[in-house]
Amino acid sequence: MFTNRPAMRKETTAKSPQQSQVNIDDLRRDFLRIRDSVQKTLLSSNTTREKKIEPEEMRKEIEASVNQFLQEENLLYNFGTREKLLEWIIGDILGYGPIEPLLKDPDITEVMVNGYNQVYVERFGLIESTNVKFESDAHLMRVIDRIVSPIGRRVHESSPMVDARLPNGYRVNATIPPLSMTGPILTIRKFAARPFTAQELVANNTMSLQLVLFLRACVKANINITVSGGTGSGKTTLLNVLSSFIPENQRVITIEDTAELQLSQDHVVRLEKRPANIEGKGEITIRQLVINALRMRPDRIVVGECRGGEALDMLQAMNTGHDGSMTTVHSNSPRDTLRRIETMVLMAGMDLPLKAIREQIASSIELIIQIDRIHDGTRKVVKVSEVQGMEGETIVLQDLFVFKHLGIQEGKVVGELKSTGLRPQFVSKLAAHNVQLPDSLVDK
Repeated sequence: MFTNRPAMRKETTAKSPQQSQVNIDDLRRDFLRIRDSVQKTLLSSNTTREKKIEPEEMRKEIEASVNQFLQEENLLYNFGTREKLLEWIIGDILGYGPIEPLLKDPDITEVMVNGYNQVYVERFGLIESTNVKFESDAHLMRVIDRIVSPIGRRVHESSPMVDARLPNGYRVNATIPPLSMTGPILTIRKFAARPFTAQELVANNTMSLQLVLFLRACVKANINITVSGGTGSGKTTLLNVLSSFIPENQRVITIEDTAELQLSQDHVVRLEKRPANIEGKGEITIRQLVINALRMRPDRIVVGECRGGEALDMLQAMNTGHDGSMTTVHSNSPRDTLRRIETMVLMAGMDLPLKAIREQIASSIELIIQIDRIHDGTRKVVKVSEVQGMEGETIVLQDLFVFKHLGIQEGKVVGELKSTGLRPQFVSKLAAHNVQLPDSLVDK
């Protein structure tokens, strides 16, 4: 964490690399000494103990304590180094410790702490290591507790896993021993403060303008859509974009495991599952929320992700007057999506024959959008398939858009997402909603 900081004591001259490393080690020890001294000062302060202090006032107290320590110890730093030092100490006492700068970096989308001395980040879709370290497992545990305590969660040996959402929308997972063999593990998924727009996805080559026009028409015509893809492929981002096409006069209910969707419409009701409390009671599942949403007069239901038995209730909602509903599913292809939904319906505990499940899927889901994270770190829509119905006991799929790989250029995948030229069967449904596709979308 300190190796890139140009901090020096005032009386320095040019030194060899070995001498510079010694100075860096001295600086590391100074940082820890100052931090420990400031913490002791705050703990012994009557004002701090007797009343709750606002964050801004606490920052001022920390700065005053740092200045006092520097003066007493005759430590002199240049202005930039002193500000960095103060930022780190404030982050360690009030924030998330060494990873605070990583969470503030807008280019970083995920922070992965694999034990106290190993921190990785995802930047522009690629994972890279950092020189950030915690002091010890105990230091990392204090930060984890600081993250989850304000939102009413606890992580300890009897409850060694926790999923939570921070007030700023970041998604947090913490896993500690005995489940983890490498010490406490912390994973934080960041989300943009402002959701991506369709124009930005086109600019990023995630999808083509032609596909945007097609999907906008499908959403306006109440086509039931499933977005599929792997972890971190951009399913939620794409679902946000699709949701932005929903007309303003419709009532939308969103249901999520961890609230991530950021819909722009006014008439949106947001529901989030509730985990069990410390006693193991009070859990409200996604499936219960889907069933409850049907009683809330929704025009559309948007489920952040189907992972289990709620898939059956989602299919039934799509079949009972809630056309235009949307969800996401973890899978590697549109065909795999159908198989995964079959499995999730069976998880609902209903003794249904496989053919009945497939008929339910074929009559509910109309469009599957496959988005993948390519090996160069970019996200791309690689296939859009229409669910056309049943032939015997097999669900029939028809590809409407396919990404054609053209090669590698400057380390980036080059390709083109093109329409297959096939006209979807739900064109009549588009016409019923007074929505028409441009001829260019279906002509080869």
